[in-house]
Amino acid sequence: MKIGLLTRNPKLYSHQRIMETAVARGHEIVPIDYLRCYMSITQAKPELRYRGETLEGFDAVIPRIAASHTFYGLAVLRQFEMMGVYPLNESVAIGRSRDKLRCMQLLARDGVNLPATAFANDPQRTDEILNLVGGAPVVIKLLEGTQGIGVVLGETHNSAKSVIEAFHGADVNILIQQFIKEAEGKDVRVFVVGRKIVAAMERVGPKGEFRSNLHRGGSAAGTELSAEEKATALRATQSMGLNVAGVDLLRSKTGPVVMEVNSSPGLEGIEEATSKDVAKAIFEFLERSARPHKTQTRGKG
Repeated sequence: MKIGLLTRNPKLYSHQRIMETAVARGHEIVPIDYLRCYMSITQAKPELRYRGETLEGFDAVIPRIAASHTFYGLAVLRQFEMMGVYPLNESVAIGRSRDKLRCMQLLARDGVNLPATAFANDPQRTDEILNLVGGAPVVIKLLEGTQGIGVVLGETHNSAKSVIEAFHGADVNILIQQFIKEAEGKDVRVFVVGRKIVAAMERVGPKGEFRSNLHRGGSAAGTELSAEEKATALRATQSMGLNVAGVDLLRSKTGPVVMEVNSSPGLEGIEEATSKDVAKAIFEFLERSARPHKTQTRGKG
C-alpha cells in the first residue's frame, strides 16, 4: 500500500517506528507536513497539493496531528477522506477526543466511569462548582492542554478558587475535576488498536508530582489490567469512534475512571515499558481494514 503519514516532525520516535515498520512490511510510506498542504474543494475531483505536487494514489493515511494544529490538520485529513483514502483514525473521531469537554460528555453519555467533572462560564459560581466535584483538592485543566501542561492541583478551597477565577479572568476555558487521591500520582495508559488491547503500562509521577505523564519526568512499567479496566478502555475508545487510542485511567476506590482518550498516542514509552511491538499491531489492523488502490480506482471512474 501507499500510505501517507501526516506529521510535522518525522524524526520523532513514534513516527520513525511507524515508517520503519511500514517499509519492513512492504509498504511505501510518505511523511507529509500537513501545514504545507493546500486543497481544492470541489465536487467532481477534490485535490490535495503539497509543495507544488498533487497528492494522489494513496491507499491509507496515518494522522499524527499535533494538538496545537488540530483545526488545519483535520481539514487536511478530511480532504484525504473525500478522496477515498482510508484513515487510521477518522477526522470526526479525532475531533471528539481533542475537545476535552465534548469527550467527557460523550463518555458520560455512554456509561464510562469518570471523575466528577464540572464546567462553567460564570466566575460567580466558583464555590458551587467546587462543591459539585466534592470540594478541594480539585484538578483544574485547560481544555487545550496536552502532556500534563495546563493541569493544576487546587489543594485548598481558596487556592482552587483563586486559580479558577484567574483562568476565567484571562477568558480561558477550563474543566474542574475531582482529585483521585488514592491513585497516588499513578495512572494507567491502555493502548487500543482495532477494539483490542495490545499493551498497557502504569505510569508513576516523580516525587511530589501528582501528574504521571512521561513528558513530566514520570516512569513507566507494564501492568496487568482487571476485566473492568479492559472493558472501560474499550468502551471509551468505542465511544470516541477511534480505531487507535491511548486511554488514560486512574485506579479509584469506585473502580477505573477515564481521564483522557488520546487519538495520537506515543509509541516510545509503552513499547519500552511493555516490550510489545505496538507499531506492528497498528499495521496489522491497517492491512485488514484499508482497501489497496481504492483511490486509483475512484479516480478513473
